[in-house]
Amino acid sequence: MPAAPDRMKGVYDQYSGIYDRIFGPVFQHSREEVIRGLELAPGEQILEVGVGTGLCLPLYPRNGRVTGVDISQGMLRKALDRLEEHPLEHVNLLAMDAGRMSFQDDCFDLVIAAYVVTAVSDHRALMREMIRVCRPGGRLILLNHFRQDSRLVGAVERAISPLCKHVGFRTDLSVDDVVGEWPLRIVRDDRVKPLGMWHVVEGINEKASVETGKSTSGTRPETATRSMSGDGGSRG
Repeated sequence: MPAAPDRMKGVYDQYSGIYDRIFGPVFQHSREEVIRGLELAPGEQILEVGVGTGLCLPLYPRNGRVTGVDISQGMLRKALDRLEEHPLEHVNLLAMDAGRMSFQDDCFDLVIAAYVVTAVSDHRALMREMIRVCRPGGRLILLNHFRQDSRLVGAVERAISPLCKHVGFRTDLSVDDVVGEWPLRIVRDDRVKPLGMWHVVEGINEKASVETGKSTSGTRPETATRSMSGDGGSRG
């Protein structure tokens, strides 16, 4: 079972000091392939769920506004250190539960989750929130491992299974398990390196736009600050 939010927060706090050394090189190629390939209109609002130590942050195009949320204060401290090293004035960070985000409805043009959706305690709550805060016609991008029928990948999965279980990472969810029940029109489902273990799935948010009853409470992305205050969070 995936780690519960409180336990997961503790695990990632514990690993925050060594996360980049362990997972940085493994995931770097796929990060770069996905983030550097983004096409953004000027001023678009981007939400990265499970921003972690901020490894993706220097890769984003500078013509958009990026908000990153994470459960782990330890990971966010590393991300804040990264912002000190790079002139990333278009980036804001918040501690927040990705399954219960405080943002208004429909306030992001693009929501991206890299290596998150199969690690959170409730992937349905995560997907529900990502769709809620993404505007109708906006994009959701998932970069993640999903279950595959491959001997080679299966052998790698078994080898890393103990570590995956410790951090609450699931290897049994397929793409359809995660996105099949949501109003997403899938426009991309590709494997990326290394070994084709990772999938990038991009969908257009086709939820109905309902102005009446639309939430007006909560945080707007342009008011977010480089703060580690918040109400906890979900990270994968």
